Amino acid sequence: MHIDNARELKARLRARSVAVASLAAPEGVASVGISLLGRGADGPRYGLAVRYSGERGESLLGQARELAGTAAAAEVDVRDVGRVRALTAPAEGRTWTPAQLQARVRPLHPGLSIAHRDVTAGTLGAFVTVTGSDGVYVLSNNHVVADSDRAALDEPVLQPGPADGGTAADRVGRLARAVPLDAGGGNAVDAALALLEDVEGPEGFEPVYPVGRLTGWAEADDEVEVEKVGRTTGHTRGRISAIELDDVAVEYPVGVVSFDGQIEVTGAAGAFSAGGDSGSLVYRPDTRQALGLLFAGSERGGENGAGLTFCNPINLVLDALGATLVV
Repeated sequence: MHIDNARELKARLRARSVAVASLAAPEGVASVGISLLGRGADGPRYGLAVRYSGERGESLLGQARELAGTAAAAEVDVRDVGRVRALTAPAEGRTWTPAQLQARVRPLHPGLSIAHRDVTAGTLGAFVTVTGSDGVYVLSNNHVVADSDRAALDEPVLQPGPADGGTAADRVGRLARAVPLDAGGGNAVDAALALLEDVEGPEGFEPVYPVGRLTGWAEADDEVEVEKVGRTTGHTRGRISAIELDDVAVEYPVGVVSFDGQIEVTGAAGAFSAGGDSGSLVYRPDTRQALGLLFAGSERGGENGAGLTFCNPINLVLDALGATLVV
């Protein structure tokens, strides 16, 4: 299926089913997007992606297949994903990450534990600059360094995060800006910046990933292999499995928030991410280009029964914050 056909099918399903727009409760959610089905002789192959949880989500499946028609039934990719949660670390319980990512580390580098003083822990995704400012900023999620809109500007950001033992002595910066989360829906990004302050080391930070320095960013439009390094699951690999997902309803400490135009990642061997990996930068290892900012994950729906991971397109993140990646 051509991507324009997939987009038309997605729009028709959303217009036809009031349920898609109204499902904002975790016990019955449905998201519709564009599935990436590999490559053919003419380039990437696309289909309709339906992600659901609960009986109200199941009601969309017949409509999706009916709209696609018999000939295109195989191009409707349907998955039960369960609940979708913002991936900050749990306050208590099991931990999964390599110990060095949860430790106090200087110079700073991507993948480390970081958080606002009132948040458990998330991940330092990247370093950026901002037009009109001489400083360097940490890029992560709003719910990681801005406490889901509850923090005030200039409040401290710690490395490691409080869940990993971070205290006032581990302050590395202050909240500088955050894109507000709109409970009414239609959100595009969960993103915020912390301005670095007096960090130790020759430069204070090293923008180096497992593949080295990145070369820039790109839009996700193909079923490509991706990687990330995060506070909880460390260095993991996966693939882009859907794009332009709308009505992704995510549970936050402050309630359910819905997102449009999101990227979905399926882990290569089990889960691509877990709680505490929010804020990780997702990138292509072959071209070393950033694709997305990780912010949420589902209970199930991926390989081997593992959940799926959801990311904000990185171009939308950078535009919303007026930021440029340090590469």
